[in-house]
Amino acid sequence: MNPIHVGLLGTGTVGGGTFAVLARNASEIARRAGRPIVITAVADKNLERAREVVGKMPDVRITDDAMSIVDDPAIDIVVELIGGYGFAKDAVLKAIANGKHVVTANKALLAVHGNEIFAAAQQQGVIVAFEAAVAGGIPIIKAVREGLTANRIEWIAGIINGTTNYILSTMRDSGRPFADVLADAQALGYAEADPTWDIEGVDAAHKITLLSAIAFGTPVQFEQAHIEGISQLAAEDIRYAEELGYRIKLLGITKRVAGGIELRVHPALVPAKRLIANVEGVMNAVLVKGDAVGATLYYGRGAGAEPTGSAVIADLVDVTRLHTADPEHRVPHLAFRADQLENTPIVPMAEVESAYYLRLRVQDKPGVLADVARILADNAISIDAMVQKEPAEGEGEADIILLTHLTREKNSDAAIARIEGLATTVGKVTRLRLESLAS
Repeated sequence: MNPIHVGLLGTGTVGGGTFAVLARNASEIARRAGRPIVITAVADKNLERAREVVGKMPDVRITDDAMSIVDDPAIDIVVELIGGYGFAKDAVLKAIANGKHVVTANKALLAVHGNEIFAAAQQQGVIVAFEAAVAGGIPIIKAVREGLTANRIEWIAGIINGTTNYILSTMRDSGRPFADVLADAQALGYAEADPTWDIEGVDAAHKITLLSAIAFGTPVQFEQAHIEGISQLAAEDIRYAEELGYRIKLLGITKRVAGGIELRVHPALVPAKRLIANVEGVMNAVLVKGDAVGATLYYGRGAGAEPTGSAVIADLVDVTRLHTADPEHRVPHLAFRADQLENTPIVPMAEVESAYYLRLRVQDKPGVLADVARILADNAISIDAMVQKEPAEGEGEADIILLTHLTREKNSDAAIARIEGLATTVGKVTRLRLESLAS
């Protein structure tokens, strides 16, 4: 059969990995897809880098004009690996308008502009595939959208940013502070020169937004996500959590509850006995709880050239198989048919129920713990466990660590405000959420 012609926009890490894997495994991929998949044009502002990626393949057109590929009638599928919201959005929408299928790894673009992009694709009868946008080489999009289609998804919780997981794992192993470990991560290439989107939870929020929409059949709602990062996390909290039988992970969580859907990213204490708590380094893992199948775990490399390139090529194979299929019989972009999406509200964080880890620095005086316990009781918060650290010799202050039972976030907010107002409290109360992730 005639080959499918692909135009590749961007030859950075993922673009290079995609090109290399497709070239190396071309015959195997063609056997799976039913016809050859060939990259015939590559665009990058850095022409020298593009030439290095293409190597000794003279039939591949190299250009610094990405739109020339988008407008090329010989191109069947456009692979967008540029990133960002600006030009990438224009290129994707133009490709769709030209009747071309799109494969992208751009989670930020889809989390922010996905509703517009999917609507345009629906109207034109083309596919926008984005397996590589979440968790790199782990086929989590396909698992939730297709593999678990018989299930009513109850919740998803994932370690979906390798940079932050490396930092947290290293802080736990070494006892070193956040800033030092971040510098190491940057030196090793795990963190960007500007790591803000990673360490402040934005990257994970882009990804959990997409998983939430697929799991629950809603439009993407990134602007409603609650986002907290790890930049304020102290080494002593990681140590105390370990002593109590927990590990701290940055989690993306989406959950179906009575009032709507929870959509949140934040550090959380996870029981050390859970498999996901033992995911270390730059690895990713996603737990999905379905009513029929129970809890399922997906683990692997969440980033990198060839792992992410593997996901891009999986999408290329899917699109190739469905290239001539009736659009009405393709798998919907967000798992549910476009006319069946529901505008289920995102639950405000104030109404989210969670258990909590609280660390208080207090003056070592009689009655302090009683005052704290009274404030918690006044706000309908019960204590599950408590540890009081002995003050260092010559110091008049001590740490108290409390684990609470489930309560609403607004109760926790009110209690913390009163505790911080006590004359015996030193500084701010540290609060982290507990996620049992029980199946």
